[in-house]
Amino acid sequence: MLLQVSGLTKSYGRIKVTDDLSLAVDAGDALGIIGPNGAGKSTLLNLIAGSVEPTAGSIRLAGRDITGLSAAARCRAGIGRSFQIPRPWAGLTVYENLLVAAEFGAGETGAEAGRDCLRILERVGLAAQADAPAGRLRLLERKRLELARGLATRPRLLLLDEIAGGLTDLECESLIETIRDIRREGVAIVWIEHVVHALFAVVERLAVISFGAKIAEGDPKEVFASRQVQDIYLGVPA
Repeated sequence: MLLQVSGLTKSYGRIKVTDDLSLAVDAGDALGIIGPNGAGKSTLLNLIAGSVEPTAGSIRLAGRDITGLSAAARCRAGIGRSFQIPRPWAGLTVYENLLVAAEFGAGETGAEAGRDCLRILERVGLAAQADAPAGRLRLLERKRLELARGLATRPRLLLLDEIAGGLTDLECESLIETIRDIRREGVAIVWIEHVVHALFAVVERLAVISFGAKIAEGDPKEVFASRQVQDIYLGVPA
């Protein structure tokens, strides 16, 4: 198993943001995560990526306990991510943004890093903007840069946080195809998203989180159609 999350809990005083949450993802898997605002979804990704420390529970990557590792060490171990709000280094070019990710995330330097970054930019549709300042990109381009920076770290596991949010249907379809291609290469994906049709186009399992706890997991259409999920996620009485 590539990723094993067991009994993961994050508390701030008496408030549990994640509550005894467990999940597993194997190489090449695609797991979608949905839930109402404030359910603890982004905190879960932060816990996996290492930017937030858990109160209890454990995280294992390919059998190795990484619960105590820093975010940088986890990135080097193979966990890449995107952020819900794109966070490019605005003063650097698009290409330079990827070089930083490749060097500090994957440990690549020199010509090898340059070639990989150019290949990734071509793959995500940003080759024409390689020399453009990242701060001037449009929303879709910023989303693509988030994805590209995650890929530049050479992940085995890619965490996506609402990467389709704010995009048009046409833009979303283009992004979906790119994510499908990434998965075909064996990269596992954990994807939080409110654009449910985008999730359904990629993921094979769907987990639902409410008040920090996992309440359902399984086939995406079956889980989403359940009365419990309709009640919690959509506000439809069961």
